[in-house]
This record gives sequence, C-alpha cells and structure tokens, in this order.
Amino acid sequence: MLSKRIIACLDVREGNLAKSVKFVDTKDIGDPVAKAKEYYLDGLDELVMYDITASSDKRNIMLDVVEKVAEQIFIPFSVGGGIRSVEDANKLLWSGAEKINLNSAAVQRPELISECTFAIGSQNIVLSMDIKKVEVNRDFPSGYEVVINGGRTPVGIDALFWALKGEELGAGELVINSIDADGTREGYEINLTRMIAEAVSIPVIASGGAGKPEHLLEVLTEGKADAALIASMVHFGDYTVSGLKAWLDERGVRARKNW
Repeated sequence: MLSKRIIACLDVREGNLAKSVKFVDTKDIGDPVAKAKEYYLDGLDELVMYDITASSDKRNIMLDVVEKVAEQIFIPFSVGGGIRSVEDANKLLWSGAEKINLNSAAVQRPELISECTFAIGSQNIVLSMDIKKVEVNRDFPSGYEVVINGGRTPVGIDALFWALKGEELGAGELVINSIDADGTREGYEINLTRMIAEAVSIPVIASGGAGKPEHLLEVLTEGKADAALIASMVHFGDYTVSGLKAWLDERGVRARKNW
C-alpha cells in the first residue's frame, strides 16, 4: 500500500481558528498559527487552511494569516478561500502557500482551473468540493450535489460530474468535503469518497466527519482515499497527529514518516 497522508484542516474566520457542524453554528476556537505549529511539530504530513467566509463575503483571503502560518511550518501548505484569478493564486504562493485550493469561483467559472494550472502547474492546484447528499434523479445521478459559498448556495451540478470535469481541466488533487458529515465526528461519507476515488486518476482527499481513528482507517481503505483531512479530533485535544499515525501503522496503513 502506498503511504497515506494525514492532513490537518484549519478553518479561519476573521483571523481566528473556527469550527462548525454541517457548515453552520460556527464558533471561534483558538489561534490558527499556534495550532499549525503544534501539528507540524507533532509530525503532520500537510496542512490546509481555508478562509471560510472569503467567498461568501466577496473579499480576498487574509494574506497576513497565511504568512504567519507559513513561517511556522515546513511541510506542504495548501490554502483556499476567495481565489478568483491567477493573480490571487500567485499572491498566496508569494505569501508562503505551496498549493492553491479552488472552490466556489471555479464552479462559477470553470476555466479558472485551467488558467491556474497553466500558470503554476497542476501539482499545485487542488479542487475543493463541498458536497451535499440529495435524491438520485436525472439531474443528480450520483446522488450528490455541489454547493458553494461555504455551503450556502446549491448550484445544480452533480458531484461526480464536477470531479471528472475538474480533473479534465487540470486539477492535481480533489478534496471531497461532505457537508452532511462535517463536524459531526461520526465518520466520513465513505460511499461518496469511494465513488469519486474510483472515477478519477488524481489523488482524492476525504474531508468531513472524522471523530476517531477507526474513521481514518475506514476512509483510507474502504473509501480508497489517498489522504484524510482531520480537524475537530485534534483541535479539541482528543487525539494527536503522532498518535493517529502510530495507530494506523499498527493496522497496516502506512502514513508518511514524520518530517
């Protein structure tokens, strides 16, 4: 089995670390810079940070927070929120990000993916997909719909269709974030993750719902994800990055070695 990645997710609102459940009832829970450093020192493979209100507020991402986090870590650092142009993407790279997460703006203007891919390379472009379960019908044959603007706006696009389109346009990775599982700590949306992982040839990162080590094991094996995004289970101190990696290793799932 290829090594799997454990990725911590920092949702940031107005410069503060925040956490929600199913994209609502968002609460500030701490300092994103301090948490980034803590997870890095504990052996984290990769960090992703989302400015969760940049798109809905129609503003640019807070570059000062990106710079402060980047100064504390020396692992791959992925950033998303409010990216609408190649210029926005370049500003993030100059501020210390290594990968750019596209989401709402890419749904509204899909050529943004190919423009950014041409400018900075597909290996640096991640397509983040916020997805909600719906009734299977002609419009949504997969049974899942893409939602944008922090989970506020359904767009009538089938999730599997958009995953395949994103790969075609040049995205190097996909984040599959289940709105229904987000923050519940009851487990990832395995069916959704596996369906997309089997359909595309680029890495798939599972997001939303991690609450205990068994959830990571399930999504990295049965769900066929290449990486697992974690948030609440480490933010609130229930588990550590190093402890999760050791637990997975004991069960035959190799996580990357500590940096």
